[in-house]
Amino acid sequence: MGEQILVPVDRSDHSDRALEYAVGSFPDADFTVLHVINPSSYWYGNTDGYIYSDETEAWLRRQGEAVLEDAQRTAAEYDREIRTELKLGSPARTITEYATAHGIDHIVLGSHGRDGVSRILLGSVAETVARRAPVPVTIVR
Repeated sequence: MGEQILVPVDRSDHSDRALEYAVGSFPDADFTVLHVINPSSYWYGNTDGYIYSDETEAWLRRQGEAVLEDAQRTAAEYDREIRTELKLGSPARTITEYATAHGIDHIVLGSHGRDGVSRILLGSVAETVARRAPVPVTIVR
């Protein structure tokens, strides 16, 4: 069994490049591609928790599954097989928790390349993962 590599994806150009980099650079690795649905992006209602309908959750899951299908096609272009996972939660936290719980050896993820005020205000999933991950992290621009 090869190195276990986690590649979080979000359908951005940066995450596409990260997946392409990972499957092209680690020929003996086993890959898990993870898409995290961030419920706070779709939150409404009171501050006691996330409130959305069954239809909203079904729509979010369909969107996430479409992201993972795109990743499957990209991996197939490199003649590589990948496992896919769809999780609900805070992206940075979910990525690092997944890596810890599943024996991941390396994380490869895309950077959105924000800088200045937008980076300070919006934060960076890649930066947070790099600081908190229990394993080496490669950030692809």
